[in-house]
Amino acid sequence: MNLDYERNTDINKQLLYELNDRLKTVYTGGGEKAATKQKEKGKLLARERITYLIDHDRPWLDIGALTADGMYAEFGGCPSGGVITGIGYVSGRQCVIVANDATVKAGAWFPMTAKKNLRAQEIAMENRLPIIYLVDSAGVFLPLQDEIFPDKEHFGRIFRNNAIMSSEGIVQIAAIMGSCVAGGAYLPIMSDEAMIVDGTGSVFLAGSYLVKSAIGEDVDNEALGGASTHCEISGVTDYKHPDDQACLDSIKNIFSKMGTPLNAGFDRAKAVAPLKAPDEIYGILPDSREKPYDMLDIIHRLVDNSEFEEYKQLYGQSIICGLGRIDGWAVGIVANQRKVIKSKKGEMQFGGVIYSDSADKSTRFIMNCNQKKIPLVFLQDVTGFMVGSRSEQGGIIKDGAKMVNAVANSVVPKFTIVIGNSYGAGNYAMCGKAYDPRLIFAWPSAKIAVMGGSQAAKTLLQIQESALKAKGETITPEKEDELLKEITDRYNYQTTPYYAAARLWVDGIIDPLETRKVISMGIEAANQAPIMKRFNVGVIQT
Repeated sequence: MNLDYERNTDINKQLLYELNDRLKTVYTGGGEKAATKQKEKGKLLARERITYLIDHDRPWLDIGALTADGMYAEFGGCPSGGVITGIGYVSGRQCVIVANDATVKAGAWFPMTAKKNLRAQEIAMENRLPIIYLVDSAGVFLPLQDEIFPDKEHFGRIFRNNAIMSSEGIVQIAAIMGSCVAGGAYLPIMSDEAMIVDGTGSVFLAGSYLVKSAIGEDVDNEALGGASTHCEISGVTDYKHPDDQACLDSIKNIFSKMGTPLNAGFDRAKAVAPLKAPDEIYGILPDSREKPYDMLDIIHRLVDNSEFEEYKQLYGQSIICGLGRIDGWAVGIVANQRKVIKSKKGEMQFGGVIYSDSADKSTRFIMNCNQKKIPLVFLQDVTGFMVGSRSEQGGIIKDGAKMVNAVANSVVPKFTIVIGNSYGAGNYAMCGKAYDPRLIFAWPSAKIAVMGGSQAAKTLLQIQESALKAKGETITPEKEDELLKEITDRYNYQTTPYYAAARLWVDGIIDPLETRKVISMGIEAANQAPIMKRFNVGVIQT
């Protein structure tokens, strides 16, 4: 092994250590004191509920674990957005699970809580996956009600989605395992079936204090909306259980009797591990986002038996396209090549840049995968489209438009892994969040922004200096250096994968060795939603 390989390994494992350290903190939710309070009520914690519910011999995929990371500091933070979401298996059936974490502000909904819940429902709807809600929430976090209550993608969209999923036959089961208040009361009751835990579960539109102030009635919360009230008097809930475990057992029992889902027909062979050791990725991926490497070395450590059928291998080489298998599933891979290449015309092409020929090739390959019903995997390490007079005169805009069109109109499921850079329009063409990937995850090495840090910082510096000069301020070299450092530090922080994961621009940050699991579980989910829409790209720029 050479020194570069060893240095890369050290840096990438250090990034992985930081990720695991952050996740360990997030998994503690609102902390030990809050957890103890839940335990004293006889309740399982949110992650304990999920662990009890899911099949232990099958994988679990956390979605949005780092949601709200570093946000809402003025309110004491909101670890994981106060809700745990993910894809798992219950009684052998793949499903989405949403579990409020009552250790975080009593499970109250922050703006990012709503966004994360909507993302979980989106995954269920796109893939026709059953969804389980483990409800334990005090409702909207009132100090931020204006950011969560009235808009299209706010709290009310949750119940709209409940109704849409019900009409489309997507199974929803809710368990009321703690508080369920006000508008939030509609979520479990709009599900197909609702169960409640006696003594700890309660559901009502208005709690006892609000009832007293509104109509002057004295009544306690148990009489208002406890298990006996809703299972024996109102008929609002369907099942009454003595404790969390019995409630979760009931969900398992219902799932064990569900019919088999329809099949989209994606091809799967027997899974084979990569021939080349996946953990060598740590040594291959450079310690800096500016350094070149051969993306094929990464691909060969992700695909089954390290076998990859490359499409138009000698043309448009700044993007690699080809067919392979991941955990048995047939996939079409579109990946940015990061080494410098020389075209047959003698043109030197920078790694990570999309040129006209590579955009053309990718467009055709994406269309072919739609024709053959093969899911697409995008491996992003892109700095953008090529600029300059030669590229503009060569029609880079129309060639880029073709690629964006093909990505946007694809009907096969798409999965995106952000390995390194994800800059500007390159993010769009390589199926960024705005282009509906079924799942989008980042490696700890990812950088997501409109442009690279050094270019952006210098541009922002020029803007700030012009503003200061307009006010009559003199910019000394020392002041310029200070401003540049301040701008660069702020911009670099905003390009980290943690900043992106906190805002759900990506579904999470993963160890590179988890990539095969993410893609495999994603395609298995997508395979439960037959493709009903015809592939049509409309007007293609020629």
